[in-house]
Amino acid sequence: MYNRYTVNAGRLCPTGWNVPSNDEWTTLTTYLGGLEIAGSKLKETGTTHWVIPNTGATNESGFTALPSGGRGFNPNLGYVTYGSIGEGSTFWSSSVDVDGKVFFRSVVNDLNIVFSNTCNKNNGLSVRCVRDF
Repeated sequence: MYNRYTVNAGRLCPTGWNVPSNDEWTTLTTYLGGLEIAGSKLKETGTTHWVIPNTGATNESGFTALPSGGRGFNPNLGYVTYGSIGEGSTFWSSSVDVDGKVFFRSVVNDLNIVFSNTCNKNNGLSVRCVRDF
């Protein structure tokens, strides 16, 4: 789990690779048929790592998303929570919205969709690097 400050350091991906932008994530999910079905094509098949049900998982993209869960930070309470291990995985993008929140993509065990939203920079999410082109 990485927070956004670690992602911004620019040392997570090897030379010639990068943390994908929101546009790159959109290109991937569009290629896979749209947000409504792309999740099934990104998730590892079976229930070795995913909790039942791992709805629609085909991994036909070869992405093999594993259910790493995520880490949330509550600034009002000053503590970190971990959750969704086995149930979902959320991946940072390199793009920030006008309010300074960072775009992410998420897949979950019981749906075929890919969630697209923004979150706080202190959250802990997974990173997938993509090759520069």
